[in-house]
Amino acid sequence: MLTLPDALQKIHFPQNWEDAEKARVRLSFDELFYIQLATLKTRNQWQKKQVIDPLKIDQKKLDQFIKKLPFKLTKAQEKVLAEIILDLQKNTPMNRLLQGEVGSGKTVVAAIAAYLVYLNGFKTLLMAPTEILAFQHFETMQKLLHPLQVGIYTGSKKQIKDDDVLVGTHALLSKKLNTDNVGLIIVDEQQRFGVEQRTLLRSKAKIPHFLTMTATPIPRTVALTLYGDLDISVIDEMPVGRQKVKTYVVPEKKRADSYKFIESHVKTGEQVYIITPLIEQSETLVTVKAAKIEFEKLKKIFPHLKLDLLHGRMKGADKEKITKDFRDGKTQILVSTSVVEVGMDNPNATIIIIEGAERFGLAQLHQLRGRVGRGEKESFCLLYTSPHVQDRRLKYLETTFDGLKLAELDLKIRGSGELFGSRQSGRFELKIASLTDLPLLEKARSAAQKLLPALDKYPSIQAQLQQITLNVMPD
Repeated sequence: MLTLPDALQKIHFPQNWEDAEKARVRLSFDELFYIQLATLKTRNQWQKKQVIDPLKIDQKKLDQFIKKLPFKLTKAQEKVLAEIILDLQKNTPMNRLLQGEVGSGKTVVAAIAAYLVYLNGFKTLLMAPTEILAFQHFETMQKLLHPLQVGIYTGSKKQIKDDDVLVGTHALLSKKLNTDNVGLIIVDEQQRFGVEQRTLLRSKAKIPHFLTMTATPIPRTVALTLYGDLDISVIDEMPVGRQKVKTYVVPEKKRADSYKFIESHVKTGEQVYIITPLIEQSETLVTVKAAKIEFEKLKKIFPHLKLDLLHGRMKGADKEKITKDFRDGKTQILVSTSVVEVGMDNPNATIIIIEGAERFGLAQLHQLRGRVGRGEKESFCLLYTSPHVQDRRLKYLETTFDGLKLAELDLKIRGSGELFGSRQSGRFELKIASLTDLPLLEKARSAAQKLLPALDKYPSIQAQLQQITLNVMPD
Protein backbone atom coordinates (compact mmCIF):
# COMPACT_ATOMS: atom_id res chain seq x y z
CA MET A 1 0.00 0.00 0.00
CA LEU A 2 0.99 3.64 -0.42
CA THR A 3 2.50 5.45 2.55
CA LEU A 4 0.10 7.77 4.35
CA PRO A 5 1.68 11.06 3.10
CA ASP A 6 1.70 9.64 -0.44
CA ALA A 7 -1.96 8.57 -0.18
CA LEU A 8 -3.03 12.00 1.14
CA GLN A 9 -1.18 13.72 -1.72
CA LYS A 10 -2.65 11.46 -4.41
CA ILE A 11 -6.23 11.47 -3.15
CA HIS A 12 -6.28 15.27 -3.65
CA PHE A 13 -4.00 15.58 -6.69
CA PRO A 14 -3.96 12.26 -8.56
CA GLN A 15 -1.98 12.04 -11.81
CA ASN A 16 -4.34 9.33 -13.09
CA TRP A 17 -7.22 7.03 -12.02
CA GLU A 18 -4.78 4.36 -10.82
CA ASP A 19 -3.18 6.83 -8.35
CA ALA A 20 -6.61 7.87 -7.07
CA GLU A 21 -7.69 4.26 -6.53
CA LYS A 22 -4.46 3.33 -4.68
CA ALA A 23 -4.91 6.34 -2.42
CA ARG A 24 -8.56 5.45 -1.77
CA VAL A 25 -7.63 1.87 -0.82
CA ARG A 26 -4.93 3.03 1.62
CA LEU A 27 -7.11 5.64 3.33
CA SER A 28 -10.09 3.26 3.43
CA PHE A 29 -7.88 0.62 5.03
CA ASP A 30 -6.84 3.08 7.75
CA GLU A 31 -10.46 3.92 8.60
CA LEU A 32 -11.51 0.27 8.77
CA PHE A 33 -8.34 -0.75 10.63
CA TYR A 34 -8.94 1.70 13.49
CA ILE A 35 -12.58 0.65 13.87
CA GLN A 36 -11.51 -3.00 13.98
CA LEU A 37 -8.76 -2.25 16.49
CA ALA A 38 -11.21 -0.35 18.70
CA THR A 39 -13.85 -3.12 18.69
CA LEU A 40 -11.25 -5.87 19.32
CA LYS A 41 -9.69 -3.87 22.16
CA THR A 42 -13.14 -3.34 23.72
CA ARG A 43 -13.84 -7.05 23.48
CA ASN A 44 -10.52 -7.98 25.14
CA GLN A 45 -11.04 -5.50 27.98
CA TRP A 46 -14.58 -6.74 28.55
CA GLN A 47 -13.43 -10.35 28.82
CA LYS A 48 -10.42 -9.61 31.02
CA LYS A 49 -12.30 -7.35 33.44
CA GLN A 50 -15.12 -9.75 34.14
CA VAL A 51 -14.45 -13.22 35.54
CA ILE A 52 -17.55 -14.96 36.85
CA ASP A 53 -18.75 -18.33 38.06
CA PRO A 54 -20.19 -20.29 35.13
CA LEU A 55 -23.94 -20.94 35.29
CA LYS A 56 -25.11 -24.51 35.71
CA ILE A 57 -27.46 -25.88 33.06
CA ASP A 58 -30.16 -28.27 34.33
CA GLN A 59 -30.71 -30.20 31.10
CA LYS A 60 -33.74 -32.08 32.42
CA LYS A 61 -35.62 -28.90 33.41
CA LEU A 62 -34.55 -27.22 30.15
CA ASP A 63 -35.95 -30.11 28.09
CA GLN A 64 -39.21 -30.03 30.07
CA PHE A 65 -39.54 -26.25 29.52
CA ILE A 66 -38.98 -26.57 25.76
CA LYS A 67 -41.45 -29.47 25.58
CA LYS A 68 -44.19 -27.31 27.15
CA LEU A 69 -43.82 -24.54 24.54
CA PRO A 70 -46.90 -24.21 22.28
CA PHE A 71 -44.72 -24.80 19.18
CA LYS A 72 -41.63 -26.72 18.13
CA LEU A 73 -38.36 -24.81 17.96
CA THR A 74 -36.87 -24.46 14.47
CA LYS A 75 -33.41 -25.89 13.76
CA ALA A 76 -32.07 -22.30 13.62
CA GLN A 77 -33.52 -21.52 17.07
CA GLU A 78 -31.96 -24.71 18.47
CA LYS A 79 -28.55 -23.77 17.00
CA VAL A 80 -28.67 -20.24 18.44
CA LEU A 81 -29.86 -21.53 21.82
CA ALA A 82 -26.89 -23.95 21.92
CA GLU A 83 -24.51 -20.99 21.34
CA ILE A 84 -26.12 -19.03 24.19
CA ILE A 85 -25.94 -22.04 26.55
CA LEU A 86 -22.22 -22.41 25.80
CA ASP A 87 -21.74 -18.71 26.67
CA LEU A 88 -23.58 -19.06 29.99
CA GLN A 89 -21.27 -21.93 30.98
CA LYS A 90 -18.09 -19.86 30.52
CA ASN A 91 -16.31 -17.85 33.22
CA THR A 92 -16.45 -14.72 31.02
CA PRO A 93 -19.81 -13.00 30.52
CA MET A 94 -21.83 -13.46 27.36
CA ASN A 95 -21.78 -10.53 24.93
CA ARG A 96 -23.88 -11.76 22.02
CA LEU A 97 -25.99 -10.20 19.27
CA LEU A 98 -29.02 -12.24 18.21
CA GLN A 99 -30.18 -11.33 14.72
CA GLY A 100 -33.32 -12.67 13.05
CA GLU A 101 -36.17 -11.70 10.76
CA VAL A 102 -39.42 -10.30 12.13
CA GLY A 103 -41.32 -13.34 13.44
CA SER A 104 -38.32 -15.71 13.42
CA GLY A 105 -38.69 -16.42 17.16
CA LYS A 106 -35.95 -14.39 18.88
CA THR A 107 -38.15 -13.66 21.92
CA VAL A 108 -38.65 -17.38 22.61
CA VAL A 109 -34.87 -17.91 22.64
CA ALA A 110 -34.51 -14.92 24.99
CA ALA A 111 -37.21 -16.37 27.28
CA ILE A 112 -35.36 -19.70 27.48
CA ALA A 113 -32.13 -17.85 28.38
CA ALA A 114 -34.04 -15.96 31.11
CA TYR A 115 -35.39 -19.27 32.43
CA LEU A 116 -31.86 -20.77 32.65
CA VAL A 117 -30.67 -17.67 34.53
CA TYR A 118 -33.69 -17.99 36.90
CA LEU A 119 -32.75 -21.64 37.64
CA ASN A 120 -29.37 -20.31 38.84
CA GLY A 121 -31.06 -17.86 41.23
CA PHE A 122 -30.66 -14.68 39.15
CA LYS A 123 -33.03 -12.18 37.56
CA THR A 124 -33.33 -10.85 34.01
CA LEU A 125 -33.88 -7.29 32.74
CA LEU A 126 -35.35 -6.88 29.25
CA MET A 127 -35.19 -3.36 27.77
CA ALA A 128 -37.15 -2.32 24.66
CA PRO A 129 -37.00 1.05 22.83
CA THR A 130 -40.75 1.78 22.85
CA GLU A 131 -43.63 1.24 25.26
CA ILE A 132 -45.55 -0.64 22.55
CA LEU A 133 -42.73 -3.17 22.22
CA ALA A 134 -42.23 -3.36 26.01
CA PHE A 135 -45.93 -4.17 26.57
CA GLN A 136 -45.75 -6.80 23.79
CA HIS A 137 -42.70 -8.45 25.42
CA PHE A 138 -44.37 -8.28 28.84
CA GLU A 139 -47.39 -10.24 27.58
CA THR A 140 -45.24 -12.74 25.67
CA MET A 141 -42.90 -13.37 28.63
CA GLN A 142 -45.86 -13.86 30.99
CA LYS A 143 -47.23 -16.58 28.70
CA LEU A 144 -43.91 -18.31 28.00
CA LEU A 145 -42.46 -18.15 31.54
CA HIS A 146 -45.56 -18.90 33.64
CA PRO A 147 -45.48 -19.36 36.68
CA LEU A 148 -42.39 -17.10 36.96
CA GLN A 149 -43.03 -13.51 38.11
CA VAL A 150 -42.80 -11.04 35.20
CA GLY A 151 -43.00 -7.28 35.88
CA ILE A 152 -43.32 -4.19 33.66
CA TYR A 153 -41.48 -0.88 34.22
CA THR A 154 -42.07 1.99 31.76
CA GLY A 155 -42.67 5.73 31.97
CA SER A 156 -46.43 5.22 32.26
CA LYS A 157 -46.74 1.83 33.95
CA LYS A 158 -44.82 0.40 36.89
CA GLN A 159 -46.07 -3.03 37.92
CA ILE A 160 -43.28 -4.64 39.93
CA LYS A 161 -43.01 -7.09 42.81
CA ASP A 162 -40.14 -9.46 43.47
CA ASP A 163 -39.92 -10.23 39.74
CA ASP A 164 -37.82 -12.94 38.11
CA VAL A 165 -37.98 -11.03 34.82
CA LEU A 166 -38.53 -7.27 34.54
CA VAL A 167 -39.48 -5.83 31.14
CA GLY A 168 -39.27 -2.10 30.48
CA THR A 169 -38.15 0.87 28.42
CA HIS A 170 -35.43 3.47 29.20
CA ALA A 171 -37.16 3.68 32.60
CA LEU A 172 -35.08 0.63 33.63
CA LEU A 173 -32.09 3.00 33.79
CA SER A 174 -33.70 4.81 36.76
CA LYS A 175 -31.56 5.04 39.91
CA LYS A 176 -34.71 4.38 41.97
CA LEU A 177 -35.03 0.89 40.52
CA ASN A 178 -33.46 -1.83 42.65
CA THR A 179 -31.63 -4.22 40.33
CA ASP A 180 -29.92 -6.51 42.84
CA ASN A 181 -29.14 -10.02 41.69
CA VAL A 182 -29.50 -9.40 37.94
CA GLY A 183 -27.69 -12.09 35.95
CA LEU A 184 -28.86 -11.39 32.40
CA ILE A 185 -29.63 -8.22 30.47
CA ILE A 186 -31.52 -8.45 27.19
CA VAL A 187 -31.78 -5.39 24.95
CA ASP A 188 -34.19 -5.55 22.02
CA GLU A 189 -33.63 -3.45 18.89
CA GLN A 190 -30.34 -2.47 20.52
CA GLN A 191 -29.32 -0.12 17.70
CA ARG A 192 -32.02 2.29 18.94
CA PHE A 193 -30.19 2.86 22.23
CA GLY A 194 -27.13 5.02 22.72
CA VAL A 195 -23.80 3.67 23.92
CA GLU A 196 -24.15 5.37 27.32
CA GLN A 197 -27.59 3.83 27.89
CA ARG A 198 -26.39 0.31 27.14
CA THR A 199 -23.30 0.79 29.33
CA LEU A 200 -25.39 2.13 32.24
CA LEU A 201 -27.82 -0.78 31.98
CA ARG A 202 -24.97 -3.28 31.89
CA SER A 203 -23.50 -1.76 35.07
CA LYS A 204 -26.71 -2.69 36.95
CA ALA A 205 -26.08 -6.43 36.64
CA LYS A 206 -24.38 -8.56 39.26
CA ILE A 207 -23.33 -11.00 36.53
CA PRO A 208 -23.34 -9.00 33.30
CA HIS A 209 -24.42 -11.60 30.74
CA PHE A 210 -25.54 -9.42 27.84
CA LEU A 211 -27.83 -10.50 24.98
CA THR A 212 -28.84 -7.93 22.39
CA MET A 213 -31.47 -8.64 19.74
CA THR A 214 -32.36 -7.03 16.45
CA ALA A 215 -34.87 -7.74 13.70
CA THR A 216 -33.15 -5.19 11.46
CA PRO A 217 -31.11 -7.35 9.08
CA ILE A 218 -27.42 -6.50 9.34
CA PRO A 219 -25.19 -7.20 6.31
CA ARG A 220 -22.08 -9.24 7.15
CA THR A 221 -19.76 -6.32 6.42
CA VAL A 222 -21.66 -4.04 8.78
CA ALA A 223 -21.73 -6.67 11.52
CA LEU A 224 -17.95 -7.19 11.23
CA THR A 225 -17.32 -3.45 11.34
CA LEU A 226 -19.69 -2.14 13.99
CA TYR A 227 -20.25 -5.21 16.16
CA GLY A 228 -16.72 -6.64 16.20
CA ASP A 229 -16.86 -6.78 20.00
CA LEU A 230 -19.93 -9.04 19.93
CA ASP A 231 -20.43 -12.70 19.10
CA ILE A 232 -23.17 -12.92 16.49
CA SER A 233 -25.93 -15.51 16.22
CA VAL A 234 -28.41 -15.53 13.35
CA ILE A 235 -31.85 -17.16 13.25
CA ASP A 236 -31.96 -17.71 9.49
CA GLU A 237 -35.12 -19.79 9.35
CA MET A 238 -38.76 -18.81 9.69
CA PRO A 239 -41.28 -20.90 11.67
CA VAL A 240 -43.49 -23.28 9.69
CA GLY A 241 -46.59 -21.53 8.34
CA ARG A 242 -45.15 -18.01 7.99
CA GLN A 243 -46.14 -16.78 4.54
CA LYS A 244 -44.76 -14.28 2.05
CA VAL A 245 -46.69 -11.02 2.03
CA LYS A 246 -47.81 -10.10 -1.49
CA THR A 247 -46.25 -6.69 -2.14
CA TYR A 248 -47.17 -4.14 -4.81
CA VAL A 249 -46.07 -0.61 -5.68
CA VAL A 250 -49.45 0.98 -6.45
CA PRO A 251 -49.90 3.98 -8.79
CA GLU A 252 -51.94 6.90 -7.45
CA LYS A 253 -54.72 6.31 -10.02
CA LYS A 254 -55.46 2.96 -8.29
CA ARG A 255 -56.05 4.54 -4.86
CA ALA A 256 -59.86 4.31 -5.07
CA ASP A 257 -59.57 0.62 -5.99
CA SER A 258 -57.30 -0.03 -3.00
CA TYR A 259 -59.90 1.52 -0.66
CA LYS A 260 -62.54 -0.86 -2.10
CA PHE A 261 -60.03 -3.69 -1.63
CA ILE A 262 -59.64 -2.71 2.06
CA GLU A 263 -63.40 -2.55 2.56
CA SER A 264 -63.96 -6.02 1.07
CA HIS A 265 -61.34 -7.56 3.40
CA VAL A 266 -62.56 -5.73 6.50
CA LYS A 267 -66.08 -7.10 5.82
CA THR A 268 -64.69 -10.61 6.27
CA GLY A 269 -63.31 -9.65 9.71
CA GLU A 270 -59.73 -8.76 8.73
CA GLN A 271 -57.82 -5.66 9.91
CA VAL A 272 -55.63 -3.03 8.24
CA TYR A 273 -52.62 -0.80 9.00
CA ILE A 274 -52.17 2.51 7.15
CA ILE A 275 -48.69 3.96 7.76
CA THR A 276 -47.56 7.54 7.11
CA PRO A 277 -44.04 9.05 7.41
CA LEU A 278 -45.12 12.10 9.47
CA ILE A 279 -47.36 12.74 12.50
CA GLU A 280 -48.41 16.26 11.45
CA GLN A 281 -48.31 18.11 8.15
CA SER A 282 -44.93 19.74 7.51
CA GLU A 283 -44.59 23.21 5.97
CA THR A 284 -41.61 22.06 3.95
CA LEU A 285 -42.90 18.58 3.03
CA VAL A 286 -46.40 19.50 1.95
CA THR A 287 -46.83 16.48 -0.35
CA VAL A 288 -45.84 13.94 2.33
CA LYS A 289 -48.76 12.32 4.15
CA ALA A 290 -49.20 12.92 7.88
CA ALA A 291 -51.01 10.55 10.26
CA LYS A 292 -53.33 13.11 11.88
CA ILE A 293 -54.60 14.55 8.57
CA GLU A 294 -54.86 11.13 6.92
CA PHE A 295 -56.85 9.83 9.89
CA GLU A 296 -59.46 12.59 9.47
CA LYS A 297 -59.69 11.95 5.70
CA LEU A 298 -60.04 8.19 6.10
CA LYS A 299 -62.83 8.55 8.68
CA LYS A 300 -64.88 10.19 5.89
CA ILE A 301 -63.88 7.53 3.32
CA PHE A 302 -64.78 4.68 5.72
CA PRO A 303 -67.68 6.17 7.76
CA HIS A 304 -69.04 2.74 8.77
CA LEU A 305 -65.71 1.38 10.04
CA LYS A 306 -63.92 1.88 13.35
CA LEU A 307 -60.60 3.70 12.85
CA ASP A 308 -57.96 4.65 15.40
CA LEU A 309 -54.82 6.80 15.38
CA LEU A 310 -51.44 5.87 16.88
CA HIS A 311 -48.17 7.84 16.99
CA GLY A 312 -45.09 8.29 19.16
CA ARG A 313 -46.14 11.52 20.88
CA MET A 314 -49.11 9.92 22.63
CA LYS A 315 -49.08 9.05 26.32
CA GLY A 316 -48.11 5.50 27.20
CA ALA A 317 -51.53 4.59 28.59
CA ASP A 318 -53.23 5.82 25.38
CA LYS A 319 -50.81 3.83 23.21
CA GLU A 320 -51.45 0.71 25.28
CA LYS A 321 -55.24 1.06 24.97
CA ILE A 322 -55.11 1.70 21.20
CA THR A 323 -52.81 -1.28 20.52
CA LYS A 324 -54.93 -3.52 22.77
CA ASP A 325 -58.15 -2.45 21.01
CA PHE A 326 -56.55 -3.24 17.65
CA ARG A 327 -55.31 -6.65 18.82
CA ASP A 328 -58.76 -7.41 20.32
CA GLY A 329 -60.45 -6.60 17.00
CA LYS A 330 -62.32 -3.53 18.29
CA THR A 331 -60.53 -1.35 15.70
CA GLN A 332 -60.65 -2.26 12.02
CA ILE A 333 -58.17 0.25 10.58
CA LEU A 334 -55.17 1.59 12.48
CA VAL A 335 -53.62 4.79 11.07
CA SER A 336 -50.10 5.11 12.41
CA THR A 337 -46.54 6.28 11.91
CA SER A 338 -43.62 3.82 11.85
CA VAL A 339 -44.01 3.50 15.64
CA VAL A 340 -45.63 0.10 14.84
CA GLU A 341 -42.44 -1.08 13.11
CA VAL A 342 -41.66 -3.22 16.15
CA GLY A 343 -43.88 -4.63 18.86
CA MET A 344 -47.21 -5.03 17.06
CA ASP A 345 -48.29 -8.63 16.73
CA ASN A 346 -51.82 -9.08 15.38
CA PRO A 347 -52.39 -12.27 13.34
CA ASN A 348 -55.73 -10.89 12.12
CA ALA A 349 -54.11 -7.90 10.31
CA THR A 350 -53.78 -8.82 6.62
CA ILE A 351 -53.21 -5.50 4.78
CA ILE A 352 -50.64 -2.78 5.34
CA ILE A 353 -50.62 0.38 3.22
CA ILE A 354 -47.42 2.44 3.43
CA GLU A 355 -47.73 6.06 2.28
CA GLY A 356 -44.64 8.02 1.20
CA ALA A 357 -42.76 4.73 0.88
CA GLU A 358 -39.81 6.51 -0.75
CA ARG A 359 -39.03 8.10 2.63
CA PHE A 360 -38.20 4.73 4.23
CA GLY A 361 -35.20 2.47 3.72
CA LEU A 362 -35.79 -0.98 2.20
CA ALA A 363 -34.92 -2.70 5.48
CA GLN A 364 -37.45 -0.53 7.35
CA LEU A 365 -40.15 -1.19 4.74
CA HIS A 366 -39.44 -4.90 5.16
CA GLN A 367 -39.87 -4.47 8.93
CA LEU A 368 -43.19 -2.68 8.45
CA ARG A 369 -44.34 -5.35 5.99
CA GLY A 370 -43.66 -7.90 8.74
CA ARG A 371 -46.63 -6.50 10.70
CA VAL A 372 -48.93 -8.56 8.44
CA GLY A 373 -48.77 -12.18 7.32
CA ARG A 374 -48.57 -13.34 10.94
CA GLY A 375 -51.72 -15.47 10.72
CA GLU A 376 -53.04 -18.05 8.25
CA LYS A 377 -54.79 -15.62 5.86
CA GLU A 378 -53.26 -14.26 2.65
CA SER A 379 -51.69 -10.86 3.35
CA PHE A 380 -50.80 -7.77 1.32
CA CYS A 381 -48.45 -4.79 1.46
CA LEU A 382 -49.38 -1.82 -0.78
CA LEU A 383 -46.72 0.86 -1.33
CA TYR A 384 -47.58 4.41 -2.36
CA THR A 385 -45.07 7.17 -3.14
CA SER A 386 -45.62 10.91 -2.69
CA PRO A 387 -47.00 12.70 -5.79
CA HIS A 388 -44.59 12.92 -8.76
CA VAL A 389 -42.03 10.67 -7.03
CA GLN A 390 -40.73 7.51 -8.66
CA ASP A 391 -38.49 5.25 -6.63
CA ARG A 392 -37.11 2.23 -8.49
CA ARG A 393 -35.83 0.73 -5.20
CA LEU A 394 -39.38 -0.14 -4.19
CA LYS A 395 -39.68 -2.69 -7.02
CA TYR A 396 -37.17 -4.87 -5.12
CA LEU A 397 -39.76 -5.33 -2.38
CA GLU A 398 -42.21 -6.89 -4.84
CA THR A 399 -39.86 -9.81 -5.51
CA THR A 400 -37.44 -9.94 -2.55
CA PHE A 401 -38.55 -11.29 0.82
CA ASP A 402 -35.12 -11.87 2.36
CA GLY A 403 -34.44 -9.06 4.83
CA LEU A 404 -30.66 -9.52 4.63
CA LYS A 405 -30.65 -9.10 0.84
CA LEU A 406 -32.78 -5.96 1.18
CA ALA A 407 -30.44 -4.55 3.84
CA GLU A 408 -27.45 -5.18 1.56
CA LEU A 409 -29.26 -3.44 -1.31
CA ASP A 410 -29.99 -0.52 1.04
CA LEU A 411 -26.32 -0.36 1.92
CA LYS A 412 -25.25 -0.24 -1.73
CA ILE A 413 -27.92 2.25 -2.81
CA ARG A 414 -28.02 4.64 0.13
CA GLY A 415 -24.53 4.24 1.60
CA SER A 416 -23.53 3.56 5.20
CA GLY A 417 -24.15 7.14 6.37
CA GLU A 418 -27.81 6.92 5.40
CA LEU A 419 -28.17 3.44 6.84
CA PHE A 420 -27.03 4.36 10.34
CA GLY A 421 -27.46 8.11 10.60
CA SER A 422 -24.49 10.19 11.67
CA ARG A 423 -26.27 11.49 14.79
CA GLN A 424 -26.73 8.08 16.37
CA SER A 425 -24.47 7.58 19.36
CA GLY A 426 -21.92 4.85 18.96
CA ARG A 427 -21.77 4.99 15.17
CA PHE A 428 -18.72 5.75 13.03
CA GLU A 429 -19.08 8.12 10.09
CA LEU A 430 -16.89 6.80 7.27
CA LYS A 431 -15.26 9.42 5.05
CA ILE A 432 -13.80 7.22 2.29
CA ALA A 433 -14.18 3.54 3.23
CA SER A 434 -17.23 1.54 2.17
CA LEU A 435 -18.91 -1.06 4.34
CA THR A 436 -19.56 -3.11 1.19
CA ASP A 437 -15.83 -3.73 0.65
CA LEU A 438 -15.60 -7.09 2.41
CA PRO A 439 -12.07 -8.07 1.18
CA LEU A 440 -10.54 -4.83 2.50
CA LEU A 441 -12.55 -5.09 5.71
CA GLU A 442 -11.21 -8.60 6.33
CA LYS A 443 -7.62 -7.42 5.66
CA ALA A 444 -8.12 -4.60 8.18
CA ARG A 445 -9.53 -7.02 10.75
CA SER A 446 -6.65 -9.46 10.25
CA ALA A 447 -4.07 -6.64 10.63
CA ALA A 448 -5.81 -5.37 13.79
CA GLN A 449 -5.80 -8.87 15.33
CA LYS A 450 -2.05 -9.22 14.68
CA LEU A 451 -1.16 -5.78 16.02
CA LEU A 452 -3.37 -5.69 19.13
CA PRO A 453 -1.09 -7.82 21.40
CA ALA A 454 1.84 -5.47 20.59
CA LEU A 455 -0.14 -2.22 20.71
CA ASP A 456 2.14 -0.77 23.43
CA LYS A 457 4.99 -0.58 20.89
CA TYR A 458 3.07 1.88 18.68
CA PRO A 459 2.34 5.12 20.58
CA SER A 460 1.08 7.02 17.50
CA ILE A 461 -1.47 4.26 16.75
CA GLN A 462 -2.47 4.25 20.43
CA ALA A 463 -3.07 8.02 20.34
CA GLN A 464 -5.20 7.75 17.20
CA LEU A 465 -7.11 4.81 18.68
CA GLN A 466 -7.76 6.77 21.88
CA GLN A 467 -9.34 9.55 19.83
CA ILE A 468 -11.63 7.11 17.98
CA THR A 469 -12.51 5.21 21.16
CA LEU A 470 -13.63 8.42 22.87
CA ASN A 471 -15.91 9.31 19.97
CA VAL A 472 -17.26 5.93 19.02
CA MET A 473 -16.84 2.92 21.24
CA PRO A 474 -18.57 1.91 24.50
CA ASP A 475 -16.58 1.68 27.75
